[in-house]
Amino acid sequence: MRSDLRRLSGLTLSLILAGGLALAQGSAPTPQDLEALNYYVSNGDSRAADAELRRLRAQFPDWEVPSDLTTLGQQRSPAAEIDRIYRQIAAGDLTEARQAMDETSRNFPGWTPPPEMERLLATAEAQAAFDAAASAGNAGAAIEIARRTPAILRCDRVNNAWRLAELQAAAGQKAAALQSYRGVIASCSGLSEVTATLEKAEAVASDAELVELFRLANAQLPGSGPALKALETRLRAGRGDTAPEASAPAAAATGGAKRTPGRTAVAEADLPAAGRPRTAGVARSGGGAGLSAVRAAAQRGDWRTCTGLTSGATSADMLYERAWCVYNLDRPLEALAAFEPAASGRLGAQVARDARFGKTLALLALKMTEEAARLAAATDLTIQQRREVEAIILDQRGVRAYQLKEYRRAIAFLTAYEDLTGGLRRDLAIMRGYAYLNLGKRTEAKRIFTELNNQLATPETRAGLNASR
Repeated sequence: MRSDLRRLSGLTLSLILAGGLALAQGSAPTPQDLEALNYYVSNGDSRAADAELRRLRAQFPDWEVPSDLTTLGQQRSPAAEIDRIYRQIAAGDLTEARQAMDETSRNFPGWTPPPEMERLLATAEAQAAFDAAASAGNAGAAIEIARRTPAILRCDRVNNAWRLAELQAAAGQKAAALQSYRGVIASCSGLSEVTATLEKAEAVASDAELVELFRLANAQLPGSGPALKALETRLRAGRGDTAPEASAPAAAATGGAKRTPGRTAVAEADLPAAGRPRTAGVARSGGGAGLSAVRAAAQRGDWRTCTGLTSGATSADMLYERAWCVYNLDRPLEALAAFEPAASGRLGAQVARDARFGKTLALLALKMTEEAARLAAATDLTIQQRREVEAIILDQRGVRAYQLKEYRRAIAFLTAYEDLTGGLRRDLAIMRGYAYLNLGKRTEAKRIFTELNNQLATPETRAGLNASR
């Protein structure tokens, strides 16, 4: 129950428990529901078509099956419109997405927005409203938004709970802030999430309350005693406690956060898809012709067919396949939701790891660098997966630091990226040259621009050389 609901505080517990969605079915399938049947009929797969037909009859008992199944293909599914809506949600164009959803419903009378799309859009709208309230320092509005949409206080959006607690503390509501932090510790299973929360809670907790919070954290994460002890010792020492200093460094107590180097908008089109474990080595909980067709489409890189065949899927294995397919269609927000059942362990430990890897990539595609870093730190990724993720995180942090004019940090991140990958993309190398230039280190900047100009002279390298003279 805890891992499914991911409740975050006593304030929202009852809301989250009441937040389940009732999925009602209509009396007849929509064109989107018929995608799989269309596929089987058009490919002459009668056995799979019969099986899918039986499933549809059971799901839609009032549906009158056409005598000629080939006519089903004439009911066009709004695939292009659906893709556009998901892209608009991912891009934050929420008003446009809502308008497109309504327009598609009017233009395709047999189509209704799937619950997953409605949920993603509603959550994105709530997140935008929450961000606006938090930025305005309006704790009351932020709490009300979280009450209406408890999904924004899930553990994979733990930043929201932290911001809420900070708003409560700023408003003098110390007890409420402490309760929000306590809710995260009692509900989230990631060491990095829990330790970061403990560090934040230390600012509003008394000595006795801090002891109680660490007792709660140890009960939640029984295998993380040494890391929690190291953190507790460090925090108590900061309060003037004479307890011996922790032997483990702070980075270890925060789940290895120091290994969160990455990549950003500089190479937006180059998000990795090559190292992902599409279907190989996956422990399956079922199969049949439907799953076989989905896996075949995924193996040949036919993401649209795969997405169509998994429309409306509810089983963990079908959703796992769908997650990778929509991720490769640049729909990372939808991929996040589809990865969740497998990430929670329904298909075994190996698939859970790969699904969490997929969630990390989706978060990075959404430029949610810190959230991705926390998830990666709490997951036992393979060496290849970890290198891939860390490279993107270093990239994104380096670019972000440069944009914030934190040039020393930008250089550190980009150099770490180079050490990890064995090279530095040209755009990042130019950025590092300008970072040195902004720090007044003209000799180092000139060396970089000279090397780049010798490799390939461009207006950018010539401008860098002129600026560093």
